[in-house]
Amino acid sequence: MSLPDIINGLFEMSGGFFLLLSVKKLLADKVVRGVSWLAVGFFATWSGWNLYFYASLDQWVSWTAGIWLLVINCWYLYLLVHFTLEERKTHGT
Repeated sequence: MSLPDIINGLFEMSGGFFLLLSVKKLLADKVVRGVSWLAVGFFATWSGWNLYFYASLDQWVSWTAGIWLLVINCWYLYLLVHFTLEERKTHGT
């Protein structure tokens, strides 16, 4: 465990909490506006890659926080796709 690992881990953990605000908003609104699932999908993929990358560098604080960020990214991606499909089904677009 190194200082850069701890600092990066804090960024990863904070990113998950900030992303959780978007998840909370989407769950309340139940409608997708102004967010591309492709962008969220990219960052979810990057979060998954980071787990491999951090492990290869023995950065276990970042790795642990990265799990949190990956889970929130995947949850957000699922909700974006779900609510987009629901709206298309409802409005026939």
